[in-house]
Amino acid sequence: MARIDPPGNLKDFDDAGRDAWSKLISDFIDDNIRDFDTPQFFNPTRDAVGADAVEKKIDWTAFPKVVTNSSGGSDVRRWTTADRNRFTAQDEYCEWHVERDAAGKVIRVTFTSEGPEYWGFLADNFPDKLVELYRELVDPAVVRADLVDGNGAYNPLNKWNDPRRGGKIVHLAHGNNTLGAFVNIGVRATIIRRREDGSIMTGETELIDCGQYGGRDRHSDPHIGGEVNSLARMHARITMANPVGLSMDGLFPLGWETPDGSDPKDFWKVIRGTDAHQMRTVYEVPAGRGFVVGDIKINGREITFGGQIADFIRVKLVGLAHEFGKHETAPRACVSAVPVAAPAVAAAPRGRARMFANSTRF
Repeated sequence: MARIDPPGNLKDFDDAGRDAWSKLISDFIDDNIRDFDTPQFFNPTRDAVGADAVEKKIDWTAFPKVVTNSSGGSDVRRWTTADRNRFTAQDEYCEWHVERDAAGKVIRVTFTSEGPEYWGFLADNFPDKLVELYRELVDPAVVRADLVDGNGAYNPLNKWNDPRRGGKIVHLAHGNNTLGAFVNIGVRATIIRRREDGSIMTGETELIDCGQYGGRDRHSDPHIGGEVNSLARMHARITMANPVGLSMDGLFPLGWETPDGSDPKDFWKVIRGTDAHQMRTVYEVPAGRGFVVGDIKINGREITFGGQIADFIRVKLVGLAHEFGKHETAPRACVSAVPVAAPAVAAAPRGRARMFANSTRF
């Protein structure tokens, strides 16, 4: 592979910038492979992809499982919790921001799966583009000083993207929702694990407990790990398909009803990325239709929360595997003698900052 393209094949910088982004991700992959000793994971910019290569979509629901589990079976409670706590609750690599009219009706919900690392890279290398995008996406009043800390470094939780300070939404803000974490999980999940009796582990929960990667109570991390590990057990070599990154796979509005009988999917618009890799989307009814988002019903109930929509959004990554049956590695025991819940954020390898926060200019 000549280079690793930006998530969603975004076109925010020139070829030199795309090469620099590719090197950043390539180096991070190499760090993970070295630090966790994972010979079945490979860097596609260094090793050729074989003719038998297949892609595997790994997807999950955008609504946070941990919120559902703590809401006592109440939909209203879980929707309220998720909408009010983007920074602490929306942890499935998809976050959203709700806008309402003067009467309190939902008129627009914006969703993103863009990681903070990409925006830090823009800040380091294309600061004018960074400001331009912020102005386009949230407010024409944005100035560069709003987006950096006292040392001039990009602040992902600046006032325009920090939900705790009333910001709207530009990119992911939850501490677990990083590109670095997802790459780290993918690499570490290629390690085949054995139980104490020597049998091979196959369950998603036992694998994440044993390997100590990601968060066990999410839809995403255990599923990513389990699906990647299933490819490893086929003795293949594994990587992420190009472009490397997470994205939304779309809206699947089963059981939705609009006031005029129109297709509710008509109001889902991809703002950044492509139809195949949806990085930023907006759900909004165009003016003049005679109704707003809050008038649409899901299973007979009007939309009053962004979380109701998130229930019907799928998030995905795409893995790639090749050379099946040619790479048999010895199964390993668990990271700890007694499996425990993994830390909320996957550990970063020694050689590079967890969120690429210190990525250098090129």
